[in-house]
Amino acid sequence: MRVLITCPPMLGLMEEFHPLFSVKDIEVDCPAVVQTLSVEELKKLLPRYDAWIIGDDPANEEVFKAGRAGRLKAAVKWGVGVDNVDFSAAKSLGIPIANTPNMFGMEVADTAMGYVIGLARQSYAMDRAVRSGNWIKPAGISLAEKTVALIGFGSIGHQTAKRLIAADMKVIVYDPKVDISKKNNTVELAVWPERLDEVDFIVLTCALTAQNRHMLNSQTLGLSKPGVRIVNVARGPLIDEAALIDCLRSGQVHSAALDVFEIEPLPVNSSLRKFEQCIFGTHNASNTVDAVRRASHQAISLLFDFLGVG
Repeated sequence: MRVLITCPPMLGLMEEFHPLFSVKDIEVDCPAVVQTLSVEELKKLLPRYDAWIIGDDPANEEVFKAGRAGRLKAAVKWGVGVDNVDFSAAKSLGIPIANTPNMFGMEVADTAMGYVIGLARQSYAMDRAVRSGNWIKPAGISLAEKTVALIGFGSIGHQTAKRLIAADMKVIVYDPKVDISKKNNTVELAVWPERLDEVDFIVLTCALTAQNRHMLNSQTLGLSKPGVRIVNVARGPLIDEAALIDCLRSGQVHSAALDVFEIEPLPVNSSLRKFEQCIFGTHNASNTVDAVRRASHQAISLLFDFLGVG
């Protein structure tokens, strides 16, 4: 049997995982992937494989049909986010599929908290200045007694809230799956986009759905407190980047830390690159050796069960 792996973090540790496949007499192919393969690349590749461990690739119906017309028997989405995968299409084609939830709560929360501190104290700006021969001393803001709008209260959201509360910040949670009539002793609950005029930071940790795409847009950013700071460690399309750029220009948004973007990698000609007060990541918030190892073992175990070799 042959397995295709297109998840960059997992590919970085493949020396550890090759023996797990070899003992099952399974051949593994690891193409060079920067972020994702294209639909056309996947349509050409997948028919040759019995199984696929998916990264952030466009795993749509067209791709699954191409795989099913060949040898594809099973798939696992590596990681938590599943907005790029058409699970219904896979299942309707008789392809067993699963993901690996609850793997990265602590790691992504660590990154989110690092970004909050970075925006508050402009530590990244100081680093850039010193490297270029300058010696700046920007006046930051204290975290204590500041208010955070935390969007999403799953595993990542819970872990992020713990870190924010430890810094003596007030946390207002927005999550349609949370019953706001029930009291929570650690956070306040609200319905989006209420109370945005109260918050100093907006932190996105939620899944991307058809309902919340561009939830941060010109209207909701206009409702926000002037000078708000934004952190996104979830999915790029949660933010309308054109609206964000306008608000960065006007000062309505003070700064943003974005680990994810509407188009990845971030295009060279993106206007976001002009804003020195912003921090950019590479869709890498979950990528620690420990977390990758944990999620990869789970993905491999699920795949072996699907293939009947567990």
